[in-house]
Amino acid sequence: MNKKMFRRARKRVDVSVGQSVRIIRELQEMSQNDLARMTGIPQSTISAVENDRVNLGVERAKVIARALKCHPAVLVFSGWEVDKDTAA
Repeated sequence: MNKKMFRRARKRVDVSVGQSVRIIRELQEMSQNDLARMTGIPQSTISAVENDRVNLGVERAKVIARALKCHPAVLVFSGWEVDKDTAA
């Protein structure tokens, strides 16, 4: 692929990783306990992630993303979008 087809991403919204997990979970009408049962991650850890007290981490991101039926990048890079002004 040609590099000109890609654009640099820029930050659009300030949403933390924990907030993105909570937003996607709530949009699916899922409780922290539901997510805990689906992932095997303790509810207390999910709460800590959502409140940015514990880092999500790669493996946890994969497990939670699978349960929420989204790509892990959606959780980790939720505030980034393509910047039309800085196209390569």
